[in-house]
Amino acid sequence: MNTRQVIDESVGPYSLSAIFNSENTCFSVGLDTGFCVFNTDPCELKVSRDFNAGIGVAEMLGQSNYLAIVGGGKQPKFPQNKLVIWDDAKQKAVITLEFRTSVLGVRLSKSRIVVALLNNIHIFAFSNPPQKLSVFETSDNPMGLACLGNKLLAFPGRSPGQVQLVELETGNVSIIPAHSTPLRAMALSPDGEVLATASEAGTLIRVFSTRNCTKMAELRRGVDQAVIFSLAISPSNNLLAVTSDKSTLHVFDIPNPRTVAHRSPSPSSPSEEGTNQKWGILGKIPLLPRVFSDVYSFASAHFEIGEETPPGSQHVQSLGTSIGRPVKGVIGWPNDHTIIVIGSGRDGRWEKFLIRDGDDGKRYCVREGWKRYLGGG
Repeated sequence: MNTRQVIDESVGPYSLSAIFNSENTCFSVGLDTGFCVFNTDPCELKVSRDFNAGIGVAEMLGQSNYLAIVGGGKQPKFPQNKLVIWDDAKQKAVITLEFRTSVLGVRLSKSRIVVALLNNIHIFAFSNPPQKLSVFETSDNPMGLACLGNKLLAFPGRSPGQVQLVELETGNVSIIPAHSTPLRAMALSPDGEVLATASEAGTLIRVFSTRNCTKMAELRRGVDQAVIFSLAISPSNNLLAVTSDKSTLHVFDIPNPRTVAHRSPSPSSPSEEGTNQKWGILGKIPLLPRVFSDVYSFASAHFEIGEETPPGSQHVQSLGTSIGRPVKGVIGWPNDHTIIVIGSGRDGRWEKFLIRDGDDGKRYCVREGWKRYLGGG
């Protein structure tokens, strides 16, 4: 018998988005009443601001007092075509940018403000007043995809499945033909050396070196199609974590970009064979379907999506989702052995997973703990 309490969506806070900062030390949550900021591990509330109106996204600038906020929810604080840079120390907006269409994604660094619209990426200098540096056309980008590093910016290309990689200092652009179908998720490593991508098909994740745009690895999440929620690369660039609507967190080994760049073509290295051990001898049989020879995750674990219904007309869609549902499965790596997965909605959850060595010599992904960060569990 199912004894779980039905979630009442008519009362209590509702989180419209949940986003890690660039260091994965904190995450910010846009609420239908304002926003709040939590410490990542342990999950502890740091800041809470009540605007009595909805914030669709709150993107932090590192651990500073600046956040990029956009209205959302039933009663938005701001129109969704307006981006506000909020100085929480002064408790006021210090920069306001308006666009012709809705803001779908925002990324901040100490020197840049990057705004994703449906078919454009706008880049501004982080100054007051902000200086527009460039605008790039993209294919339809309903997820507001953009990855901002210290030296590089990655976002969808003009053709579906392509990635544009921009050097921030020079403005030079490289094109990576990552997939044949539209992009669903992207991740840039902390040092900007590695880019991971997934398409709407959700079966293959491709990993590229940003130095020369070569493909370093092709990883298989599964055989059946899935909606990829999030990709994230560990601090040391050795591991890639992936979540999907299958409620599964997968962890893959990925090659070092410097090793790949200097290695001549040769048979599979020991590390490559190790990551392919899931299929053993099957992966070496000639002419066998590719599904048997692809690289699979070395560990996986269940994460909680929850049983919330789509907000529909009750809530304007939050940023980060093109289907009006709460954002789920957002991944952060506080360190090389810890994965945090967060989600938004009425049942906003924080889950902690650890990568551990088993007695059998294999590595496992184990859930260490969880909580409802908005209370109630």
